[in-house]
Amino acid sequence: MSWNPALEPVCPSADDLERIETVIVPRSRDLGGFEVRRALPSPKRQMVGPFIFFDHMGPADFLTGNGIDVRPHPHIGLATVTYLYRGEFQHRDSLGTDQMIYPGEVNWMIAGHGVTHSERTSDETRAQPHKLFGIQTWVALPEDYEETGAVFEHHGKEVLPYFDAEGKKVRLIIGAAYGKRAPVKTFSEMFYADAALDSGVLLPLPDNHEDRGVYVVEGSIEVGGDTFENGRMMVFRPGDRISVKAGPQGARLILLGGETLNGPRYIWWNFVASSREKIEHAKRAWAEGDWAHGRFQLPPGDAEEFIPLPE
Repeated sequence: MSWNPALEPVCPSADDLERIETVIVPRSRDLGGFEVRRALPSPKRQMVGPFIFFDHMGPADFLTGNGIDVRPHPHIGLATVTYLYRGEFQHRDSLGTDQMIYPGEVNWMIAGHGVTHSERTSDETRAQPHKLFGIQTWVALPEDYEETGAVFEHHGKEVLPYFDAEGKKVRLIIGAAYGKRAPVKTFSEMFYADAALDSGVLLPLPDNHEDRGVYVVEGSIEVGGDTFENGRMMVFRPGDRISVKAGPQGARLILLGGETLNGPRYIWWNFVASSREKIEHAKRAWAEGDWAHGRFQLPPGDAEEFIPLPE
């Protein structure tokens, strides 16, 4: 059976280079032996579709007893997406969620009016050497849904649409692409997918979305005769039919994009909003620290500490 008989891969030509609107080189930060590369927001592009934040975490190796400890912190106006290739960690939030995440699964947290969460390596995981490698991204919410109530969803990999044929393995994490739709609730049209390609294999990008981008996680791809190594994000012009070709070692990609929002977003610390006033209101609420009656609460089971408001 063809991987997708409705999509005929098109070999990239020199013309395809003109279809690349932006090439983004992420900024790297070393968090004590744990590297994070941030592709969005960038000086060239604030968003790709509704995706406003994109962090490539690791790969990292941790010794016994070590791990990550992201203390409770707040979000507004966005949804967070966590997707792992290797390793695991524990998510807790102010809704009462206590959820482990493993490779191929998706954690989707809609912050809306406000939510607080933490991310830590569990005691069980710390009991032995372990790895962590994955992607975290934020999706900015449409203005009409910025104040919606917070929601958390976890979906196992067995319920996410998956294709495996002709040297292509594609898991649709969020949204709609290639005639399939993921079960995650969204407020605008988008797509977010994990693709693994064998050497020399062509992959067409979905052509029914306004904005489209590709991030090279591992390996390399060719577009129009030029090679783009891991740690690069390409954003393509709307409307063009585009295929990417995996390099000699194959490629692991994140495909992302979708409908653009009605305007740019303000982003400060962990807050995203369509107005500065909404950011200021959230800053004041977090600084007040009224966990019992205020806008933000701390996660049950992880309420002994929190990240203070940056000065």
